[in-house]
Amino acid sequence: MHVEILTPDKKLFSGDAEYINVPGKAGGTGILRNHAPLISALKAGKVKVRDLEKKEHFFDIKGGIVEVRNDNVTLLAE
Repeated sequence: MHVEILTPDKKLFSGDAEYINVPGKAGGTGILRNHAPLISALKAGKVKVRDLEKKEHFFDIKGGIVEVRNDNVTLLAE
């Protein structure tokens, strides 16, 4: 799946990943390939992305929104 993590200032991550975990307002949400469509508000916390080479990337966010659609994950973060 393709993942984009954007802030108002810059792009934090853009690439293919096998897994992403986001801090949803109702708790952590893990997203894998072929995930059902989703739009969710995010709270402050860590976003974890595991790329196709199994390398893990971590990003601190203050909140935001995540959208999952057609194997594309777009995260708009504060």
